[in-house]
Amino acid sequence: MGTDAPVLVDEKMAHPGVGESDGRASRPGTSRNLYLGVVLFAAAVYLGCMISPPSLMDDVDSVQAQIARHMLSSGDWVTARLDGVSYLEKAPLVYWAMAVSYKIFGVHDWAARFPISLSAIGLCWLAAAFGAWAFGRRAGFYSGLCLATCVGLFLFTRILIPDVMLTFTVTLALWAMLRALDDQERHPTAWAFVLAASLGTGLLLKSLVAVLFPLATGFIFLLVTRQLFSARTWERLHPFSGLAIVLLIAAPWHILATLRNPPYFDFTFHSVPGQYHGFLWFFFMNEQVLRFLNLRYPRDYNTVPRLYFWLLHLVWLFPWSVYLPAITKLSFNPVDRAGRTRLLAICWIGFVLIFFTFSTTQEYYSMPCYPALALLLGAAMAEDTIWIRRGTRVLGALAGIMALVAFVLYFRVRNMPAPGDISVALSRHPKAYSLSLGHMEDLTLSSLAYLKGPLLLAGLSFLVGALGTIRATARRAFLATALMMVIFFQAARLAMVAFDPYMSSRPLAESLLRSPAGKLIFDGTYYNVSCIVFYTNRDVLLLNGRRDNLEYGSYAPGAADVFINDSQFAKLWAQPERYYLVASESALSRFENLVGHEQLIVVDRSGGRVLLTNQQLAPAAGLTTVSQQASKPSQIVDCEGSSCGLHGRQI
Repeated sequence: MGTDAPVLVDEKMAHPGVGESDGRASRPGTSRNLYLGVVLFAAAVYLGCMISPPSLMDDVDSVQAQIARHMLSSGDWVTARLDGVSYLEKAPLVYWAMAVSYKIFGVHDWAARFPISLSAIGLCWLAAAFGAWAFGRRAGFYSGLCLATCVGLFLFTRILIPDVMLTFTVTLALWAMLRALDDQERHPTAWAFVLAASLGTGLLLKSLVAVLFPLATGFIFLLVTRQLFSARTWERLHPFSGLAIVLLIAAPWHILATLRNPPYFDFTFHSVPGQYHGFLWFFFMNEQVLRFLNLRYPRDYNTVPRLYFWLLHLVWLFPWSVYLPAITKLSFNPVDRAGRTRLLAICWIGFVLIFFTFSTTQEYYSMPCYPALALLLGAAMAEDTIWIRRGTRVLGALAGIMALVAFVLYFRVRNMPAPGDISVALSRHPKAYSLSLGHMEDLTLSSLAYLKGPLLLAGLSFLVGALGTIRATARRAFLATALMMVIFFQAARLAMVAFDPYMSSRPLAESLLRSPAGKLIFDGTYYNVSCIVFYTNRDVLLLNGRRDNLEYGSYAPGAADVFINDSQFAKLWAQPERYYLVASESALSRFENLVGHEQLIVVDRSGGRVLLTNQQLAPAAGLTTVSQQASKPSQIVDCEGSSCGLHGRQI
């Protein structure tokens, strides 16, 4: 793909629909500068925000990281496991990528994030290359810039989910299809094979949707452009050779996972507790078909209202969503490469959004259509129409208002004390937690005292955006906006550091590492405080935690017996061996009734959680029993379910 620059020169001169609005052809050097500029902006965001802290969060963040660590240490790269229990619901490529990162850099939280960050940067480069090929280098640069600095891609790469990798494969597959069908393409067969390789790789990332999205989009596009029944189309796409490539890439893992996790064939349409049907049924029937129909068990996921699912794209594409009206002025007539790409983007966006409208929805499920939106935005921004200029004025006004709000809030709280951690100052709105930004409702004025630095930096970022868009040329306004978002994302990272005790149980993990050896018990599901397992690398017993994602694998032959009930817990707690318990502070009264308050020695508290032990520790540690701390005020935060996470479990 690095050899495309000379091709761009010939093709743009031959086709009026491809090239710069000023008619100048791309030169190899300027094409390299375009890619370098996009990569630098993306790297400033994704590599800059990869470092720790913030720590890995409880819930899916630490779960994914720990699965990858187990694969590396056990040598079993086929069956994912957590706490000795098979975890069969996800494809393995994201775990493999993290395990390779651990092998190179060592087991660190930032090493777990590295493949996701690299994929985000690669996706931004891919959008720029796609846009430059279709519309010219200026539009390509703007497309990559939109993707690199939009809110959605940043927000949904803060957790270790493979959706950005999936988006890369979908984007590459659709670009490869267009290139294979392009009359001016010198190597159509090679691009047909790239299409097939992208589909096979996608299967190892997110299973069937990785094939469905590009194939369905391609089908609609070919039907609309009357190419579906053309012999030339299928001669250039090489479907049979492509199928062989897809199977060569994806089939080995699926076959091995099926053989190692029998029974092999089960076609029941019922997903109920207590039944184990092997890998093949769970991975395809339960996780693909029944999840789509909202009949999957365990139902450990929420669904976002359809109207929110659609409207929130104005947030996910911010700040570039102000230019969405300009897209309506573009031509979608497929008479040239630019028109075909725009039409493909519409088919792409429409299918993804409509597909999830009739399924269970999470906000990040639509990430695979972000590049299509970025391509259309980039094409519109390169035209610099009246709608673009109006959008810039709206954006400048919004940035000015947000700067004013941030500075006012900063001056309101600059002298406020910030004792303890931020959890003591937050309110709770569990009904909002099905939304990725639901925890924003937890903020109070006193909680902003813990965010003084992020508030000041956010205000400065918006000030940069407001000043940079005043009477500026289009290019300067776009660059100022991108710089605004780079600074804002760094402010967001600092805010997440302040939220560490609330979103992550790492402080308890550090206390545990400083304490004498003992066996670990979690009250509730593994996900609630999963980052303790990652940062301590210990096995754990789960008290009343046989539900949600580990429930199905717990019934597999040979699964580790890690689930205990209240009576078993009471017996273990009375043993002379040391045990540690991690629970919500709101559950302390229940444990006092089970074992007596004198048997609950507090080791540490953080973010509404408490670390307890059943054996006295050295007096120098300053530890007390629950009864001795009863008079001390503490914020009660119920972390049951996913109320203290970013809900990454719902992938």
